[in-house]
Amino acid sequence: MTAPGQPDGCPTARTTSPPPQAKVTAVVGLLVAFELVSGLLQGAAPPLIPEVEKWQHLSTAQAQWFTTVQFFAAAVSVPAFGRLGDLYGHRRLVRVALGCVAVGTVLVALAPNLPVLLLGRALMGPLAALLPLEIGLVRDRLDVDGGRRAVGLLVGALTLGSLLGHGLVGPLLSAVGGLRPTLAVLAALAVGCLVVSFLAIPESAVRATGRMDWAGAVLLAVALVTLLGTISRGTAWGWLSPRTLAAVALSCALLWWWARVQLSRPHALVDLRAVARRRAAPYYASGFVLGVVMMGGQGVAVSFLAASPGDEGYGFGLVTWQISVWGAIPHVMAFLGSVLCAGIAARIGYARTLLGAFALIAVGNAGLMAAHSTLPLFAVAYGAVGIGMGLALGGLPAVVVEGSASDRTASAAAVYNNLKTLGGSVAGAVFAAVLATLVVGATDTPTLTAYLTVWGLGIAVSVLAAGAQLLVRRSAWQRASAVEGAGRPAR
Repeated sequence: MTAPGQPDGCPTARTTSPPPQAKVTAVVGLLVAFELVSGLLQGAAPPLIPEVEKWQHLSTAQAQWFTTVQFFAAAVSVPAFGRLGDLYGHRRLVRVALGCVAVGTVLVALAPNLPVLLLGRALMGPLAALLPLEIGLVRDRLDVDGGRRAVGLLVGALTLGSLLGHGLVGPLLSAVGGLRPTLAVLAALAVGCLVVSFLAIPESAVRATGRMDWAGAVLLAVALVTLLGTISRGTAWGWLSPRTLAAVALSCALLWWWARVQLSRPHALVDLRAVARRRAAPYYASGFVLGVVMMGGQGVAVSFLAASPGDEGYGFGLVTWQISVWGAIPHVMAFLGSVLCAGIAARIGYARTLLGAFALIAVGNAGLMAAHSTLPLFAVAYGAVGIGMGLALGGLPAVVVEGSASDRTASAAAVYNNLKTLGGSVAGAVFAAVLATLVVGATDTPTLTAYLTVWGLGIAVSVLAAGAQLLVRRSAWQRASAVEGAGRPAR
C-alpha cells in the first residue's frame, strides 16, 4: 500500500531531511521569481509578432519563426539540460540556462538583422528547462510535502507569468515607446534573474552516476526537430503529400533508432524502462494529453470568441480587448488550480486529484459544446477547463518525479515537459486540419461542426487519460488486496 499522502499507484517517494525552514522559503521564493519571469518572457512573445514583422520587414510566415525557433530550441535543450542537471548539479544548470536566456534576450533586443534575431530566440530555448531543474532542486532540499507545495507554486508562477506577459506587453509597448525598448525591458528581467541566481540558491546534493549521453541527445534532437518541423509545415505541404509522409516516416524511424540506443545503454539520456513502467506510463501519457487540451485548444477558443454570429453564424463577435478579458478566465483558474493542487491532494491523494482534473477538462469541453451560443455559460465551461488544467499542471510533475529514481529527477520532469509540448504541437496541427477541412462551402471559414469536433476530441483524450490512470489505481488495489489476503491466517 502507498504511504500516507503518496500518489495512489505510484512508487513511494524518497524523503530527505530538509534544511532550516527559513532557508527553504528563501530558495523556493527565488525559484518562483525565476518561473514568473520565465512565464512572462514566454507569454509576451506571441503578441509581439506583428511588431517584429514591421521591425524586420518580414512576411507573416517569416515572422512566425520568432516563436517557432525558440519552440524547437526548447524541445532540443530540455532533455539535455535535465540529464546534465542530474549529473553535475541542478543549480549549476539553472545558472547555465539563465545565462543562455540572458544572452538571447540581449541579442533579440539589439538584433540588426533576422539571423541575429533568430539566434537570440534560439538561445532562449532553455527557458523551458528551468522548471525541470528547479523541481530537481526542491526535491533534493525539501521533504515530500514541502516539495509538492513547491512544485505547485512553481507551476502557478509560470502560469501567472505567462498570463501577465500576454496581458501587459501591449501596455508596456505603449508606455516605453516602441518595440526595442520593450525588448530591452524583457532583457533586463532575464539578466536580473541570472545575477540573482548567484546569491542564495544551494546546490543539490544528489548526483547521478555515469556520464552524459551526447549521442542520444543529438539523435533525439534531430528526431524532434524533424517531427516538429513536419508538423509545423504540414498544412502548407499537405498532410497526405509525399513530402509530409516521408518526413513523418523519417521522424518515426529516428525515434525508433533513438529508443533502441537508449535501451542498450546503462547511462542513457532517458530511462525508457522507467517511463514505460505500468505505474508511470499513464501519467506521462496524461502529460501528452494535457498538452493537447492546453496548448492545442487555446487558439481554437480564441478564434471562436472572435467569430461573428452575423458573418459566420456562430461565436460572440468579441474585439481584441474583450477576447483578452474573457480569454484570461482559464488562465486565472489554471493558476488557482496549480497553487491549490498540493493542498487538495493532501486530503484526497494525487490519484483522485488527477482523475478529477481530467474529469473537469472533459466536462468543461462538453460545456463549451453545449454553451456555444451563451457567453456567460461558455465562460463558466472555459473556467472549468482552466481549473482542470491547473490541477493537472500541479499534480502531474509531482507524481512523475516521485515515481522516478532520486538521481533522475530533472530527467523525468524533462521527459514529461517534452511530452506535454509534443502533445500541444500535434493538437495544434490536428485542430488546424479540422478547422481547414470542415468549412462553409468553397470558403475557408470553419463551420460550427469544426469547433464542436475539436471540443469533442478534447473530451475523448481527457477520458482516455482518466481511464489510463484508473487502470493504475485498479492495479494498486489488486496488489494491496493480494498482500492483505496473504497476511491473513487460514481458517
